[in-house]
Amino acid sequence: MKDRLWKEITAAKDRLGGVAHVTPTFTSSSLDQIAKSSVTFKAENLQLSGSFKFRGAYNALSAISEEARKKGIITHSSGNHGQALALAAKMLDERAFVIMPEDAPEVKRAAVAGYGALVVSCEPTQAAREEKTRETIEQTSAVFIDSHDDLHVIAGQATAAVELIEQSGPFDVILAPVGGGGLIAGTAIAASHLLDNARVIGCEPAGADDAYRSLAAGERVLDFVPRTIADGLRTPLGKLNFEIMQQLVDSIVLVSEEEILQAMRFVWERMKLIIEPSSAVAVAPLLSGKIGGKGERIGVILSGGNVDLDSFFSLFAKTSGSLSQS
Repeated sequence: MKDRLWKEITAAKDRLGGVAHVTPTFTSSSLDQIAKSSVTFKAENLQLSGSFKFRGAYNALSAISEEARKKGIITHSSGNHGQALALAAKMLDERAFVIMPEDAPEVKRAAVAGYGALVVSCEPTQAAREEKTRETIEQTSAVFIDSHDDLHVIAGQATAAVELIEQSGPFDVILAPVGGGGLIAGTAIAASHLLDNARVIGCEPAGADDAYRSLAAGERVLDFVPRTIADGLRTPLGKLNFEIMQQLVDSIVLVSEEEILQAMRFVWERMKLIIEPSSAVAVAPLLSGKIGGKGERIGVILSGGNVDLDSFFSLFAKTSGSLSQS
């Protein structure tokens, strides 16, 4: 499986060449001091559609025959994968349908629609997503592309880690957030081929710890209700991703909601990079001391930067108003 996936990653890199951004890497001397390590960030928040998800979506869409694509493309997503697939479909001149839960951030819903996809709302449960997707496929015959549990999606996501290693490696540790598992699975495969004895560690909200519990139990935990600000990490762990993680991911580290927000604020203030909460999940362990402290070379994938700024600036306006009246 690992060798087959590496071939798919090589093919994905070719498909994405000249299409996806080769995103830059960044460092922070302040964070290096806190973590007592040398940390390099891969800024996938600067990727097309605002997250690493574009890599997997475009690769998967490109791997489908043109004849099949003409029926349309469909997925269900809380946001980033939906945006990525909508943009990829637009670039390849195909129609797209994105099933989105009613509680998905409005900024992500607007972006999906802005790229030309038809947004279909559903209740905020995994079962509702899947049922609405089945209904829409029956009506349209569109081809389904999973957000993470797909060979070509995993291979596309892996190219972020490949670039990070080529740009700034070697590394002793690579950190990536864990939701459905496509990014961490792809990262683990890339690291196993390109690095010697590097540890790949998944980072997960304590309020959506299905990957942590799945690895501990030896089987996927699917019956859970995620409660986290990191909306991109509320997706259940994929079957293929879990199998890869069992073989190649060293561990999962959990972070609290407070730690996520502190990490997000740190990156905004100190590094001047806008990241979303899901990205901050991979930064939080370095600030809290759960990872680091040994002078290691650590790579971190900042997965995305799609933040609901309306909510942020509404809060800012309320704060400013109260200060002006005091």
